[in-house]
Amino acid sequence: MHTILIGSDGAAVSLKRTLIAFLEDKGIKVEDFGCFEETDQTVYPVIATKVCEDIIRNGFTKRAILLCGTGMGMCISANKFKGIRACVCHDNFSAERSILSNNCNVLCMGERIIGHNLAMKIVGEWIDLEFVDGSSTPKIQAITEIEKKNFK
Repeated sequence: MHTILIGSDGAAVSLKRTLIAFLEDKGIKVEDFGCFEETDQTVYPVIATKVCEDIIRNGFTKRAILLCGTGMGMCISANKFKGIRACVCHDNFSAERSILSNNCNVLCMGERIIGHNLAMKIVGEWIDLEFVDGSSTPKIQAITEIEKKNFK
């Protein structure tokens, strides 16, 4: 994993700071797309848009972590972009399957849902996983066909 993109709304700045420090301690480059203060009122779709557009612009070579109060708003926003597969994961098994079964490129979590220690554990495992062609490949292809039909 070369670079992780990260973004949050004001509700999740504290968790974002924890995860940035955690990733940088592992030698992973992090690009922070904001918000930078808890008082920032920027709505999560704005941050999700910046992050997803960067993933697309870079040919889907980067993964991202998006954080808000629950993780759900960021996930819904991110999945509005063709080629983005975002999942809310608050446990290790879901995070593992997000990559191995769904080739997820955006991990979403909620500051108000998950503790910082568990979030670091999940991210630590998630960054090391890679999708491998296999029994899930036809499912990913079916998702891609839905995108082709619905994203004009």
